[in-house]
Amino acid sequence: MTRKLRVGVVGGGIGGVALTSALAQQGIEVHTFERAPAFGEIGAGIQVTPNAVKVLEALGLGEALRKVAFVPQAIVGRNWDTAREIFRVPLADECPRLYNAPFFHVHRADLHQLLVESLPDGVATLSAACVDVRQTASSAVAIFEDGSEFEADLIVGADGVRSIVRGKLFGDDAPKFTGNMCFRAVVPVDGSLDFVSPDSSFWLGPKSHIVTYYVRRGQAVNIVAVNETAEWVEESWNAPSSREELLAAFAGWHPNILQLFERVGSVFKWGLFDRDPMPTWSKGRVTLLGDASHPMLPFLSQGAAMAIEDGYVLARSLAAHGSDVTSALRDYEAERIPRTSRVQLESRERGRTYHLPSLYAQRKRDLIYQFKSWINPHSSGIQADWVYAYNAADFQSRVAAVA
Repeated sequence: MTRKLRVGVVGGGIGGVALTSALAQQGIEVHTFERAPAFGEIGAGIQVTPNAVKVLEALGLGEALRKVAFVPQAIVGRNWDTAREIFRVPLADECPRLYNAPFFHVHRADLHQLLVESLPDGVATLSAACVDVRQTASSAVAIFEDGSEFEADLIVGADGVRSIVRGKLFGDDAPKFTGNMCFRAVVPVDGSLDFVSPDSSFWLGPKSHIVTYYVRRGQAVNIVAVNETAEWVEESWNAPSSREELLAAFAGWHPNILQLFERVGSVFKWGLFDRDPMPTWSKGRVTLLGDASHPMLPFLSQGAAMAIEDGYVLARSLAAHGSDVTSALRDYEAERIPRTSRVQLESRERGRTYHLPSLYAQRKRDLIYQFKSWINPHSSGIQADWVYAYNAADFQSRVAAVA
């Protein structure tokens, strides 16, 4: 009888847990190792775009996702000073029609919990910090801080932008600070706020932008406020900031923004780091997934979505190729690297167009947005049609067509 394929996953964030869930559903033996003593995600909102929703529905989590989500009406671009509408991309009615899946806003911790709850019992080890990997022609081994080891047919590094596994495969090349720092906060609300529209609102200003949207079925507003800075800011999701620092960074912005910021309690900040796309993610029986392979700026709201797609494609590719790990990784990379590379590069470009410094450049951009919106609303603003239309579940038919 053929032995089951065995996979070890280093990292229990959204990407690692999505991969673990997908592998378990494909009947593949899998074990996940998370360095933290408990599963959990730092509290922040996340935009679950239609491409990610399709994967979560394929994993059987569609109904559970709807129970914790908020459905935005549109993506709306606004002027930082006047609140004038620059573009409007309809979502609530249009996404199911155009992309065969809805667009949701959720709290990051809620999404992570849904994925954790989908895991079979006994497939995760906590407080397990990976410090090294080694491999032979027939197996790979993850080595942990306490001296324990885990041998598998494949080890997957889903351990974030400062991935230990990536460093062991390709050397320690530190990610680059982009000159952008980000404040984040979640404001609880009772009902809704008349100065926060039920949209994903992009407030575009000189050398900065702010995104606001409801999460937890409308019971909270998520704030992402990005500012260019000459000072290096540490790459951390929980470096403390304050309401006063946030207000000072965006002094003079529209009263709706300042009124929301006045309601903020806890505020965190972090520096935005980036890497260039990689030509390969794998060596032998070790590969990468999510931010370990393609860290990206958040300006297309695709970091978690790309990791979720990665996990589903890798699981399906391994299931299709059985014990042939080399062929599975070949198809995984052929499907994922071109897509994630484009998302990385276009996320950078959105940062440039959102942050135009001069009034002339801003007005020129806004006129282009408005003209495109007149022709087709989905071709304006964030310009993510091509992102949302993708369906990870179709990748095997694309591989077969190329073959």
